[in-house]
Amino acid sequence: MINKHDSIYKLKKEHLKNIVPFQLEEAFQGLEFDIEGNLNIPYTHKGYTCNDKKHLFENSEVQAISFFSGCGGLDIGTQLAGVKVISSLDFYEDSVNTLKKNSFFDHSVHFNEDIGNVKGSDFTDIIKKNNPSKLIVVGGPPCQPFSKAGYWITNEKRQANDDPRNMIGQYFRIISEIMPDGFVLENVESILHPSNYEAVESIFENMEKLGYNYSLLKINAADYGVPQKRKRVFFLASKKEIHAELLATHGDEKSILKNPELLPYERVIDWIGKFDDKSYYIDEDVSTEGKWENELTCIPPGKNYIALSERAGHPNPTFVAGKRYWSSLLKLHPYQPSWTIIASPGHWEGPFHWDNRRLSIRECAAIQTFPDDYVFYGSLRSQRKQIGNAVPPLLAKKIVEELCRWI
Repeated sequence: MINKHDSIYKLKKEHLKNIVPFQLEEAFQGLEFDIEGNLNIPYTHKGYTCNDKKHLFENSEVQAISFFSGCGGLDIGTQLAGVKVISSLDFYEDSVNTLKKNSFFDHSVHFNEDIGNVKGSDFTDIIKKNNPSKLIVVGGPPCQPFSKAGYWITNEKRQANDDPRNMIGQYFRIISEIMPDGFVLENVESILHPSNYEAVESIFENMEKLGYNYSLLKINAADYGVPQKRKRVFFLASKKEIHAELLATHGDEKSILKNPELLPYERVIDWIGKFDDKSYYIDEDVSTEGKWENELTCIPPGKNYIALSERAGHPNPTFVAGKRYWSSLLKLHPYQPSWTIIASPGHWEGPFHWDNRRLSIRECAAIQTFPDDYVFYGSLRSQRKQIGNAVPPLLAKKIVEELCRWI
């Protein structure tokens, strides 16, 4: 699935010239610059394609229905795991059009609809036509605000009491009507914050009421070969006994010392180095003109605004550490995984490219491990939003493979 093309990436001197020498040395400790002051980095492109991979799930006995599908992060991973997605649903029209533009999902029935307007019976014919041996449901429902009463209410009371913003309740309703063999519920890490205790307890109670056994996985995508530090939570449920776990495959230097079987974290350059070519973002404005344009050029790769503070030892500090959001002027380091790609970054929120520019759509998609040939629909802002809200497909693949072990 991985297409390997050994190449040399030239990190040009002009993009590093404003960084103070001691910080530049710290950023690239032990690496040698060429006679012109450039850094030549060997890399292997680790992208892959999906629209030519329909053979992976054509004869799948386990099949899936997807809700809150977005632009398809969970859905791509599900099919990479050999599970055909027979139907998807999302309220956002651009996301549904993204799914439709990719032949990987030509066989799926796509609904551009609010989940509150559909019933389990709407999927009866789709399920009957595909006749799966096992059926799973996958989805990442939005989860604000939390209201324990909203997660499980009877059909008679639902319309009166249901909070339209509480999509976890709708997710459990549709699961109760379809009753699949298992399901995945994905959410942000903050759902486990003590302030959301009632919400999490309600999720557990609902799974038990429906007769599902479950496992809770707290995941950092970087630990599983995704070139991005992205923390998420997955509830895996099955009608059968389940003790799901996902053992880390990658780690930092400290983790590898404890467990030598781990691979080093993915280097982001191996996923986006190929795309540092204007032909990939010719129609995009990736410039960083504005108030902190010059300051961004002074920050070494792998650092944020704090690099230009007294705490960091900068000779001409511009900022005071702790006074700005941590992602302010945050810049990628080619040898490290990226930080979380978000849906709607502020003007000076990173991560930025080490070339002192914004990341392109293709680069954001690659960091999320979307396939190289995956097509996104909508305005650039819409595409960025879709990508930032998605589950990394290669992480989703591992999650679905693990669920399938237990159904």
